[in-house]
Amino acid sequence: MSTVETKSSNKALLAVFWLYVLVPLVWGVANTLIQAGKLFN
Repeated sequence: MSTVETKSSNKALLAVFWLYVLVPLVWGVANTLIQAGKLFN
């Protein structure tokens, strides 16, 4: 494996990791804001 292939696979792994972290986080924040909106309306 060359360093270029390693760097691109590391970037892909990093992207997958951030998606794994950010998708539930964004979903939770959006859900919280929706619920708070219901509470204050």
